[in-house]
Amino acid sequence: MKDMVQELGFFEAVNARRSVRIFDQEEPFDHDIVKKCLEAAILSPNSSNLQLYNFIRIPESSSLKDPLSRFCMGQKAATSARELIVVVTRRDLWKQRAQVNYDYIKKSQEGKSGKKSKQALGYYSSIITKLYGKYPGWSMLKKIIAWWVGRKRPMVREVSETDVRISVHKSAALASMTFMLAMKAVGYDTCPMEGIDSKRVKKLLDLPEASEICMIIGCGKGLPEGTYGKRFRIRSDELIFEK
Repeated sequence: MKDMVQELGFFEAVNARRSVRIFDQEEPFDHDIVKKCLEAAILSPNSSNLQLYNFIRIPESSSLKDPLSRFCMGQKAATSARELIVVVTRRDLWKQRAQVNYDYIKKSQEGKSGKKSKQALGYYSSIITKLYGKYPGWSMLKKIIAWWVGRKRPMVREVSETDVRISVHKSAALASMTFMLAMKAVGYDTCPMEGIDSKRVKKLLDLPEASEICMIIGCGKGLPEGTYGKRFRIRSDELIFEK
């Protein structure tokens, strides 16, 4: 199939992207393009470079496609999708991902010494452990420490277990948006879905208990009837301010 990469520029892709809910079943669909867009997505910014997420691909040929579509509440964006992408947050992998970053920094700095290198290594060996570690009462204690330190100087306040969970979902959502824009840039459409039975999805995909579903993205070539009405957004002057 013809390589469609770079069909649209960035602002063209942003303006053209819509959540399309009905996908063409007849036109050929290149699953290799999906892989290319996912590889672009993992270059997205993310908290502490931990990348605490997975993308799970469910192509139309998979035996999991139909049951997964049902667990998306039977939405047409799922049933007609040529491929479904399950975006999974993996907060539980923080130790492994922190170690990978630590090892990379240490190796890249072999034979060198410097304050920045020591700070980076200390960040992954100490600060990340303090932020992501789970101990009885630790979430509340972190909030108290942040409040106490913050009385005298600027201090990060979002340190509770809920805050960490939100941060992980932010990173997964940033990567998901990159993926959807990449798909539009190469001529395909997507639809992110939150209306799902996450418990059944986790069981179907045999996911760890600690994982969470961020969203499921339907992919394909959208049909005109799959775009429901003209785009509406709140006016920019109600959303963008300068002080």
